[in-house]
Amino acid sequence: MIDAARRAEVLGRGKPAVAWKGEPQLGGYYAEEEIEATVKAIRDSMDPNVGFGFITKEITDFEEAFARYCGTQFAVSLSTASVGLDLTVKCLDLELGDEVVVPAVNFKASALAVLGQGGNVVFCDVDERTFCADPEDVERRITSRTRAILPTHMNGLSADIDALLAVAERHPHPRHGPPKVIGDAARACGGGYKGTKIGKRGWCTVFSFHTMKLMTTLGEGGMVTTDDAALADRLRALRQWGGAGWGSSFKLTKPQAAVGLVQLRRLDAMLARRKALALQRSALLEGVPELTLPLEPPGYDHTFYLYTLLAPREWAGAKRDRLMALLDQDYGVGSVVANPPSYSGHAWLRERTVGQVLPRSEELGGRILCVALHPLMSEELNEYIAAAVTEAVERLRAE
Repeated sequence: MIDAARRAEVLGRGKPAVAWKGEPQLGGYYAEEEIEATVKAIRDSMDPNVGFGFITKEITDFEEAFARYCGTQFAVSLSTASVGLDLTVKCLDLELGDEVVVPAVNFKASALAVLGQGGNVVFCDVDERTFCADPEDVERRITSRTRAILPTHMNGLSADIDALLAVAERHPHPRHGPPKVIGDAARACGGGYKGTKIGKRGWCTVFSFHTMKLMTTLGEGGMVTTDDAALADRLRALRQWGGAGWGSSFKLTKPQAAVGLVQLRRLDAMLARRKALALQRSALLEGVPELTLPLEPPGYDHTFYLYTLLAPREWAGAKRDRLMALLDQDYGVGSVVANPPSYSGHAWLRERTVGQVLPRSEELGGRILCVALHPLMSEELNEYIAAAVTEAVERLRAE
């Protein structure tokens, strides 16, 4: 923990010249190589007989490189990660009454994908230290109608996929066999799990290249990795008007793929910098009794997409909110709540999951705060943020 004298010195420098949002609008960073790749893709498309194409070499090269990076046989690019969730759930061919288990502490996209395909969402609690689906709670919620488990690799840390696969094996559906495990890695691209990259284990994994994510393809984009050839073929058909069945247009573009190849080469360096800052911050905040710091279990490689803290139980709700307001107003330090239970902030979703109340998840949602982190932050700014958090907590402690 930063001692009082050092804290006074650091905070005495004043607020940062540029305020960092709790979830920065550009999650990684670009350099001239991304600009050059974009311009080249445009120039290469200026011939009327060439244009921007459909599934171009840039797109297939990006897919092949991403599959190699994750260690999978296949990677299928898509226009967004939300489309990836929609289409992978569609490939389950859900029938009336079929259920999919989804963490409650989560962004709304996972649950909406299930409802959009006519399935029933069954919310589960997450582990308080990892923020990922709690395998024991998932097992309690499995029924004979469960078709899939859809864990989110939350805020950059892998879910315990092996434990969830074991749960699925113990509870096979009477006609379809073990529920499929579909990973949502929108916030965890490049993370690791037990000697593999996130994206290798499970039926498939969905990644996001949205502007706020760990790497981005000009603001939007997604990818699904899998070792299931039939699933990969079906996703390719669905993204381009369906082949022999229903489909639409959900493709990545040539310039996006060209930039994606550059960003993928840069990803490990961006993650290394992000992780170094997260570890530095944790060392500076160690010993602040009110704060529970992020956990990286043995065998996991956290990306620290968000630097997630927990306030004490007695601070849940209003006092946690005051802490966030204090950080913003008095110190210029942004933070976000990622995430309260998804059913709590979306009326349509709430209407379709009536009766599901998860007190553990609701309490956790009242304690989470994610404090701004970005690979372009300096160590000096990171120290300032840690000092501000420590000072703000001490001020609230005295209330």
